[in-house]
Amino acid sequence: MAQLQLDVVTPERRVLSASVNSVTVPGRNGEMQILPGHAALISELKTGVLTYNQDGTSFPLHVSGGFMEVNNDKVAVLAEIAERPEEIDAARARTARENTEKQLSSWSGSEEDFEKARVRLEKSMVRLQLASGARS
Repeated sequence: MAQLQLDVVTPERRVLSASVNSVTVPGRNGEMQILPGHAALISELKTGVLTYNQDGTSFPLHVSGGFMEVNNDKVAVLAEIAERPEEIDAARARTARENTEKQLSSWSGSEEDFEKARVRLEKSMVRLQLASGARS
C-alpha cells in the first residue's frame, strides 16, 4: 500500500517522523485530507487536531500556527506548537480556558489583543479535547 512520509516539527523539536497512510490537517480554510499521490500544496495551519493513520489506527496531535507542505508523497508540517495527547497537562489547559473565557466575557481592550485572546482560548480547548481522549 502506498504511504506518505509525515514530518511534524516545531522550532524546539521534531515531534514526529513516520510513514503513514493518510493525514488530516486543520488548514486555514478547513480540514484537508492528504493521501498518497496528492498534488503539491502549501497551506497555512490553524489551531486544531492533525490526525494521521498508520495501518488502520488513527493518532491525533494538537497543532497550532505554521504551515504544511505536500510534495512527492512527503508531508512536512512546520508548526508553532505540536503536542501529543499524553504531553498535554489537562489541568493547566482547563485553567487557561477558564481564565481566557473570563477575560473575553468583559473585554475592553483592542481588537488585536482580543484576537490573541481568542487564539489562546482555541488552543486551550483543543488541548482539553485531546487530553480527555475526545476527538471531533
